[in-house]
Amino acid sequence: MGRSVADFARLLAEIRACSVCAARLPAGPRPIVQLHPAAPVLIVSQAPGLAAHRSGIPFDDPSGERLRAWMGIDRTCFYDPTRIAIMPMGFCYPGRGRDGDLPPRPECAPLWHPRILARLRALRLGLLIGRYAVRHYLGTRFGRNLTGTVANWRQLPSPWLALPHPSPRNGPWLDAHPWFERELLPVLRDRVRAALASGGDRR
Repeated sequence: MGRSVADFARLLAEIRACSVCAARLPAGPRPIVQLHPAAPVLIVSQAPGLAAHRSGIPFDDPSGERLRAWMGIDRTCFYDPTRIAIMPMGFCYPGRGRDGDLPPRPECAPLWHPRILARLRALRLGLLIGRYAVRHYLGTRFGRNLTGTVANWRQLPSPWLALPHPSPRNGPWLDAHPWFERELLPVLRDRVRAALASGGDRR
């Protein structure tokens, strides 16, 4: 057990020292992840925003408040790396474009995700947040777009659930798809509760 934790610590050190995309990051590299080999729940998000880049804290904003409400957990649970792992598609803030933040840098997922997933030995539930994560892990097998994949939650392979981004800007999507809160959120909370109760080894 101690050996696997030490191995994970070395991987985290590598991730936090990564500068592969440095020349393409307007604010410079600052990889932001939350990881522990015992985490039973994994959030595959998009990329840190500017606030997270400055603070080093993922989802410390209204999007995070909504995501925690969707999951039915508080901040203490959410920021406990032995319970919740957070692995963005792009680990660093990608900069600003004409219509908001730029897409996640494409280098991170193929470089780091397989190595991280291979070490999450207690993983029970993976939440794919937004179209970049959904497209990478599920493609278009379960829907032609994000909405179609989220709506097909009953068919998604374990351990995945697909979710829209919890940004306040997605209010119109939630208004247009009331089934999400009525049908899927209770399932999400049940699965989060069951995964957390699975009792991963936190040493």
